Amino acid sequence: MKYIVCEKPGEFLLKEKAAPTRKSGEALLQINKVGICGTDLHAYGGNQAFFTYPRILGHELASEVLEIDDNPQGIKAGDKVVVMPYVSCGKCIACRNGKTNCCTNITVLGVHGDGGMQEQITVPTNILLKANNLSDDEMAIVEPLAIGAHAVRRADVKAGEFVVVVGCGPIGIGIMKLAQIEGAKVIAIDMNEDRLTYAKEKIGVDYVVNAGKNPVEQIEKITNGELATAVFDASGNKFALEAGPSYMSHGGRFVLVGLSKGDLTYSHPKVHSKEMTLMCSRNATTEDFEHVISVLDQFPTDSFITHNVPYTEMIANFDSWLNPETGVIKATVDFKI
Repeated sequence: MKYIVCEKPGEFLLKEKAAPTRKSGEALLQINKVGICGTDLHAYGGNQAFFTYPRILGHELASEVLEIDDNPQGIKAGDKVVVMPYVSCGKCIACRNGKTNCCTNITVLGVHGDGGMQEQITVPTNILLKANNLSDDEMAIVEPLAIGAHAVRRADVKAGEFVVVVGCGPIGIGIMKLAQIEGAKVIAIDMNEDRLTYAKEKIGVDYVVNAGKNPVEQIEKITNGELATAVFDASGNKFALEAGPSYMSHGGRFVLVGLSKGDLTYSHPKVHSKEMTLMCSRNATTEDFEHVISVLDQFPTDSFITHNVPYTEMIANFDSWLNPETGVIKATVDFKI
């Protein structure tokens, strides 16, 4: 079977190997489509935390079951399945407390272990969700939206509150729509006017703010001087991460979804005076995946996926997906062609 491997930063190779053999407790999957996420882009660029090479990337997967044992989910050969790509130990303190998304021994497909940029893959049966009612495009975007769902649930977003989302990339867009579904009034922040236009016209956010044009003043005007009770950073940009508390009201929550490799610095008096709740949001749980699947009909999948190629053309196109000028929001790769 064919597969694509990131041999080292900046280098993909299309190779061939034997198809995998399934073990007890595993399912053998046909990969139909793979979504390209920020993790993949950063891994290719050599600036992804928790990463070693060579690595088969890909954890946003649309797949079909080829072989599987009897299982509690009732999944059978021929079923479409969404893959939750976080393989947890089930024994550590996080897992025992239901936080499998931040298991101390976590293995994320395509990050700590090889992922789905291959025609077939074996995975533990317990990380699969039946998805026969979804298209391949829809299945391929469930995982990034689940990350947004987890962040929104962590922040306990309420109807009527002002929410700021920094970064109109795929994760940020997901947070915006999911916060909107909860009834929040969403303010999108980005430097890219095209992304802001997308957030306004396709996602339907209430307000857009250009990060380069006095964002604090704009947010104060929108909120009658009170600022936002919840702020999400989905950019991973050090400057944006450090600016986030400035957008947040007294008593507010600041949720770090985007990941930066470096240290972050905050003025203690400023964040202390606001009694800021600072929280990180990592990966997602079964509950988040199920929620996304239940509301996916409210998400503009067609406009969200801006680029799609067969796997034979991925390597030639990948560099262009690093360039915002191409208009890329979500790129996908077809492995069943």
